[in-house]
Amino acid sequence: MLNSSLQQLGSALRARKISSVELTQLYLDRIAKLNPQLNAYITLNPETSLAQARAADVRIAADSAEALTGIPFAQKDIFCAQGWLTTCGSKMLHNFVSPYDAHVISQFNDAGAINLGKTNMDEFAMGSSNETSHYGTVKNPWDTARVPGGSSGGTAAAVAARLCAAATGTDTGGSIRQPAALCGISGLKPTYGVVSRYGMIAFASSLDQAGPMGRSAEDLALMMNVMAGFDERDSTSLQRDKEDYTRDLNKPLTGLRIGLPKEFFAEGMGADVAKAVEAAIAEYKKLGATIVEISLPNSKLSVPVYYVLAPAEASSNLSRFDGVRYGYRAPEYSDLADMYEKSRAQGFGAEVKRRIMIGTYVLSHGYYDAYYLQAQKIRRLIAQDFIEAYKQCDVIMGPTSPSTAFKLGEKGDDPVQMYLSDIYTIAVNLAGLPGMSIPCGFGANNMPVGLQIIGNYFDEARMLNVAHQYQLATDWHSRAPHGL
Repeated sequence: MLNSSLQQLGSALRARKISSVELTQLYLDRIAKLNPQLNAYITLNPETSLAQARAADVRIAADSAEALTGIPFAQKDIFCAQGWLTTCGSKMLHNFVSPYDAHVISQFNDAGAINLGKTNMDEFAMGSSNETSHYGTVKNPWDTARVPGGSSGGTAAAVAARLCAAATGTDTGGSIRQPAALCGISGLKPTYGVVSRYGMIAFASSLDQAGPMGRSAEDLALMMNVMAGFDERDSTSLQRDKEDYTRDLNKPLTGLRIGLPKEFFAEGMGADVAKAVEAAIAEYKKLGATIVEISLPNSKLSVPVYYVLAPAEASSNLSRFDGVRYGYRAPEYSDLADMYEKSRAQGFGAEVKRRIMIGTYVLSHGYYDAYYLQAQKIRRLIAQDFIEAYKQCDVIMGPTSPSTAFKLGEKGDDPVQMYLSDIYTIAVNLAGLPGMSIPCGFGANNMPVGLQIIGNYFDEARMLNVAHQYQLATDWHSRAPHGL
């Protein structure tokens, strides 16, 4: 059962080959065995999970089950879930039990899915290695001496190690795609506004987007059918007709035009990553696709633009964590100002403080025009590059990450090198486009390599079709870490 797809699990549940309670207990037992080694989960609540499973079994027995009813999922600990500890990987929220559900959580609850627990993450989603979490580093299931990527590293590790059927993540600058690549799973960042951000603790509001992480494109499509949809509580949620993201999965790829940006294949990419990506492109040619060379000339500016805009928004969003209403409060202080200072100094980790300071600086008087305003102008140019590119191609492909998973602690003392881990993913968030990563082979030290697929706005169904057809022709997505 642990290696079954979501569709196979749903069929087994509806055929009464296994109950949701039995399936949930199977995952809970595996989590109890392996989570101490991997640290993928922050919070578990077996009683709540099993109660949901019993309710799902009743629903299945009444023949009112939906596609995901009774299937156990993990939720990134950035989503508020009623009655669950919701920490965002931070000491600042170490005692925050959410009084309400995020839109994404309520969508899964309505579908009858089971919440197995909340997965570990970089603090407030700020990181590319899952080493900034207050609850400790997550280990990569393929090699526990290496990082799983971030910030959705706990989710990626849980899916790869079969500690859940699939799970949710969020992507602000690559935080679904990069850990998916490093852990050998599939992950999708939808078009900005397709999945509601209500109840998702904000990092950078104009960039954050929730998305699915699973073993295959087919699994992601089934999850998107649940996650996507208009939500009036989110002012950035887009009012669009409901889609069936599985509708195009089986279409042939004959005539598909794949754009390869020359900037993605320049220096900086590891030779092992390049070899795996080139082999994947060759496979797509066999499937009937044609290759078009394109240019994204401003993509090289995406990292500096991101690290102006994202910290600026973070400095504003994180001002609410002041020790007054909820979350961490310093045990000793002399007056209100001292309480603010000590609570924030003690409650936030080093990376979060660094980004708050950068954000405050670029928004300050005298620097706003020089940094923030200029970054917004370049962001527009980056988006325009993609618009021009899609006049020549249907999807864009390239590496997800410039390297395979690096060792724990390897980049901790060099924030710039850490930030460059997202060099291929950040432009997608700046433009608000959909992007995904799928496994396409293995590189140095037998670690997974991810192929990034970038689509035009609202083209998720086509991207999922492109990924699914590749996964029918290859088996990289079905490989599992050894010895787990």
